[in-house]
Amino acid sequence: MIFCVEDEQNIRELLVYTLGATGFDAKGLEDGKSLFKALAKEKPELILLDIMLPGEDGYSILARLKSDPDTRNIPVILVTARESEFDKVKGLDGGADDYITKPFGMMEFVSRVKAVLRRCARQTEEREITCGDLRISVNRHEVRAGKQKPELTRKEFELLLYLAENKGMVMSRNQILEHVWGYDFDGETRTVDVHVRSLRQKLGEAGEMLETVRGVGYRLKEN
Repeated sequence: MIFCVEDEQNIRELLVYTLGATGFDAKGLEDGKSLFKALAKEKPELILLDIMLPGEDGYSILARLKSDPDTRNIPVILVTARESEFDKVKGLDGGADDYITKPFGMMEFVSRVKAVLRRCARQTEEREITCGDLRISVNRHEVRAGKQKPELTRKEFELLLYLAENKGMVMSRNQILEHVWGYDFDGETRTVDVHVRSLRQKLGEAGEMLETVRGVGYRLKEN
């Protein structure tokens, strides 16, 4: 099930129809109040969330979703007419998994929905990645750094997992943005830098394994 939170009825109905025509179950909701009412009854695979909603706006709703243990792992795609880089950074840093700007083509829309669902499904695999003092349990969404068990946000976890899967290799900021956030910015952004800095703090001594390669990007050192 995919929840589509959009106050404009014609857009909401189009999104629900398009998803239904491509094999998804979808439900249209007009605002944050109706969303949280629906969440009390059912947890969807994905939430499509407009930013400019009546009452509580999309940023506030996103913050509530990510602060609640029951909903923090539900992927969210922001679907909005706001197209400035500031709005994109704010949304993605707030925990959104992708940011689609209106107007958009339906084929691109469905493709990006599928991409987010694939990335999230990958984390349910029964596997563990070890790198030095770091142990990443993919299916449990847990990380151990030595004897510590830091609490990571979804994006911090996905970023660390991506670097661990490519340990020893330098990953550019654009590669990280595209893989972890599903979006390639057209301009400079500090999104990756902010998340790496937060990761280093939370991982303690193990955070030293996150190496900055000046002018290129980041890598997780093998030893």
